[in-house]
Amino acid sequence: MVTSRDVAQLAGVSQMTVSRVLQGSDKVAAATRQRVLAAMEEAGYRPHAAARTMRTRRTSTVGVVVADITNPFYPQLLEAVGRALDEAGQRMVLWNAPDPGDSSALLALDEGTVDGLIFTTVTEGSERLADSLRRGDPIVLLHRGLDSLECDQVTTDNLAGGRAVADYLVATGHTRIGFLQGPELTSTARHRERGFRERLAELGRPLAAELTAQGGFAHDLARSAMRELLTRDDPPTAVFCANDLTALGAVDGAVSLGRRVPEDVWVVGYDDIAMTAWDSYDITTVRQPIAEMARAAVHLLLERVEDRSLSPRKKLFPSELVIRSSTAHTAPS
Repeated sequence: MVTSRDVAQLAGVSQMTVSRVLQGSDKVAAATRQRVLAAMEEAGYRPHAAARTMRTRRTSTVGVVVADITNPFYPQLLEAVGRALDEAGQRMVLWNAPDPGDSSALLALDEGTVDGLIFTTVTEGSERLADSLRRGDPIVLLHRGLDSLECDQVTTDNLAGGRAVADYLVATGHTRIGFLQGPELTSTARHRERGFRERLAELGRPLAAELTAQGGFAHDLARSAMRELLTRDDPPTAVFCANDLTALGAVDGAVSLGRRVPEDVWVVGYDDIAMTAWDSYDITTVRQPIAEMARAAVHLLLERVEDRSLSPRKKLFPSELVIRSSTAHTAPS
């Protein structure tokens, strides 16, 4: 039977280093970690989960909570989180919870079934989740955050992303600019809209009420909303959508009316899910660095598993405007 001592000898490290790799400790250099992981694979080493749990009071299992697994963004995010957890020697358990703040995942954390939780979809108003975060429980918010609470969060700068879209549309000559909103209780929707609105106002092109509609982060709702915008008097020539699923619905709504994208109307999304690069859509969007965000979230979580007294940390990643053919111009220099 292969033991951790065998792995240590094969990798040329101490047995303590092997243990640290198994625990996801950040005290191990990246190159050393990879050498140990390669040695484990070569030797066919499989740590005894029950024995390790009894010895360390750790399960090496992390729960990841989503609210809408049918949104194509989340499978991409979960793939990145799963890869980051695997690199840290952790297993992933998934909860698809319509109300993530009142999820059985929190009960699993209290019972010790998982060592920590990563919430990818949170909304304002969940007191149960807020109480856990105030206690310093090992929970990290990834992608969506909470404005009302200081806690471990990993997000992109959605305000800056919204401002970048406003800059792009105004610089390329648009004066009738529309917007398909997302759910108000989500931080991503609020921040993207705020950045977009504020920058348009600064540029002398305030967002007109008649050119906004609720897209709801849902394809069907966005399709209907886009049809509504385009059949109004003096419709928009460009529409920013609060996420990519909304943008896909917007394109389909335009096409259903016989409108051409981008000849008749431009469409811009947010997230850069894989479908936006498909030839039939090819949507200009704002890219989030998902892999880097996932690694940061896992790192913060494993640190808090080890030390719940840490002060709240917030990691804010930059976003990037990606120009495709749903808009007719390259980004202005």
